[in-house]
Amino acid sequence: MPDATLDRTLLHFTAADWTLVACYFVLLLYLGIRGRWKKEEREADYILGGRMLTLPGFVAALVTTWVWGILGVGEFSYTYGLSNWLVFGAPYYVFALIFAFAFARKVRESGMSTIPDMFYHRYGRNSGILGSVLVFLNSSPAPYTLMLAVLIQVVTGWPLVLSLIAGLIVSVVYVFIGGFRAVVRIDKLQFLLMFLGFFMLLAHLIPEHGFLDFLARELPPGHLTATGGHSVQYIAVWFFIALWTLVSPQFHQFTISARSPGTARSGIILSVGFWFVLDGITTFSGMYARALLPELGNAAMAYPLLADMVLPSVAKGLFFLGLLATVMSTNDGLMFISGLTAGRDIVAKCTGKEDEVSLRRYVRIGVLLTAFLSGAGALVFPSVIELWYVIGTLFIPALLLPLTAAYYPRLLIRPALTFVAMAGGFILSLGWFLVAQTGVATSDGRYPFDVEPMYIGLVFSAVVYLFGIGERKRRG
Repeated sequence: MPDATLDRTLLHFTAADWTLVACYFVLLLYLGIRGRWKKEEREADYILGGRMLTLPGFVAALVTTWVWGILGVGEFSYTYGLSNWLVFGAPYYVFALIFAFAFARKVRESGMSTIPDMFYHRYGRNSGILGSVLVFLNSSPAPYTLMLAVLIQVVTGWPLVLSLIAGLIVSVVYVFIGGFRAVVRIDKLQFLLMFLGFFMLLAHLIPEHGFLDFLARELPPGHLTATGGHSVQYIAVWFFIALWTLVSPQFHQFTISARSPGTARSGIILSVGFWFVLDGITTFSGMYARALLPELGNAAMAYPLLADMVLPSVAKGLFFLGLLATVMSTNDGLMFISGLTAGRDIVAKCTGKEDEVSLRRYVRIGVLLTAFLSGAGALVFPSVIELWYVIGTLFIPALLLPLTAAYYPRLLIRPALTFVAMAGGFILSLGWFLVAQTGVATSDGRYPFDVEPMYIGLVFSAVVYLFGIGERKRRG
C-alpha cells in the first residue's frame, strides 16, 4: 500500500453515518466488557473459551481473522483484476484444506493450549523460548493496526499517529478485558458486517451498470484473465508465502479451542467456502472501482472512493463499518494471540510464575506490549504490503518444519538440531533481507542472485532436518 498519510477525508459522512459508527464502537465495547475475565474464571476459559468453540463461532472467528488487509486487496484488484482471486485466494484455500485434513485433528487432540506449548513439550526449554519469541513476532498485528489507522483517517482526516492511537485504544480495551470469549463474540458481529458491506456495494453497482459485459467493456483486457498478466513464477511465489497458513497462530488457536476435532475440520472447510465468496465480492468491487474511477491516484483507496461515489447516506456508513470489521477482526485476534504468547509463553515460563493471578497480569501486559510494538511497526514500515512481506519472509522458514514435525513424530530430530534449524532459518532470512535493505551487495536494493530471503531460510532448515533424520536412522 502506498503512503499511509492522507491530507483529506475520502468518505463524506452525514450525521446518520456517524451515528452508525458511534453505535458500532459502543457495541464493541459492550461485547468486550461482557466477556471479561471474571475472578473465578480459569485460564482455559480466558485463552480458549473452555475449548467449547462451536461451529458457527469457529467459522466466524476464523473467516474474519484470516483475511488479507482489505485496502491491499482493493489496490491489487483495482490494478490487476481477477488475478486477485488467484494470488490472494487460491494458495490460501489449498493450504487451509491441507491444514484441515493433515493437522486439525492432531492439533485439537494434542492437549496443548498454544503453539509454544507444543515447542516446549517436544523440544524443551531453549527451543520453547525461541519458538515463543518467533510466534510472538509472527503474530504481530502491525499491518492491520496500520490499516485501521488509515481507515480512521479516511473519515476524519486526522494525522496518522493520532489515528493509530485511537484505533489501538479501542482494540486494546475489549481484548484486554474480555480475552478469547470477547474476541469470538465480536467476530460474529464483524463477520456479518464485512459481508453485508460488500454485498450492499455490489447491489448498488450491478443494477445501474450491469455486470460482466460492463466490466469487459471498461477494463483493460488483462483484468479479466486469471493471471492478470503476471508470470507463473510470480504466482508461484505467493504459494510459498501461503505456507504461512500452516504456521498461522489463528488456525492453531481456534482449532485448539474447538469443541471437537470434527468441529475444527468442518469449520475450516466451511471457512474456505466463505473466503471464496468474500474474495469474489471484494475482487469485483475493486474492478468496478477501476472501471468507474480509472484515473485513481492511490489505488489503495479504491473502496472508500468508490463507496463515496455511489452509496447514499446510511449505506455509506454501513459499508465503512464493513471495512472496519474486516480490519479490526484480524487486528484484535492477533493482538490477543500475540499478547497471550508474550505473557503466558515467554514471561510466565521464564519467571516460573504460572498461577492464575500472575498469568492474568502477564497476558494483559503482553497485550499492551503488543499494541505498542504494532503501533511502532506501523510507523517504521508505513506500507501494509511491506509489513506482510517482512513478517512472512522472516518467520515462515524458522517455524514451518519444527511445527510440522511436532505433530508428525517421524520427522522429529534432536532438540539441539531443532534449535539450530529454527535459529538458523530465522537469522539467515533476516541477514539476506538486510543485505538488500542496506545495499551491501547490490546498489539497487535487489537480493543477491535475485533469491528471496524466505528460500534461504527454508533451504537451511530443510538441510538441517535431512541431516537430523539421517542421523536418527543411522542410530536405529
